[in-house]
Amino acid sequence: MAMKVSQCCILFATLIFTLLNCCESSYGEFTVEMKQMISNNNKACDEIYVVREGETLQTISEKCGDSFIVEENPHIHDPDDVFPGLVIKINPFNNR
Repeated sequence: MAMKVSQCCILFATLIFTLLNCCESSYGEFTVEMKQMISNNNKACDEIYVVREGETLQTISEKCGDSFIVEENPHIHDPDDVFPGLVIKINPFNNR
């Protein structure tokens, strides 16, 4: 009986140790992903910018520091008609 209890305790301790290591690894990966997202948001925009899903001219303007996107892109007739894959010219804030 004592041997059974001892084996159960060892199994339980191993399980807890494994779960704690898995959680720690996931937390570390999450932290790395968040740091990458933050650094990507701080990158300067290239002169040629491809619109991604969910973006608007307003969000692109804020991200890139260019408030004259419509004026610089005569092919944009309606500022509300922006779609993923649309190529636009940007004057990034780093170049000003």
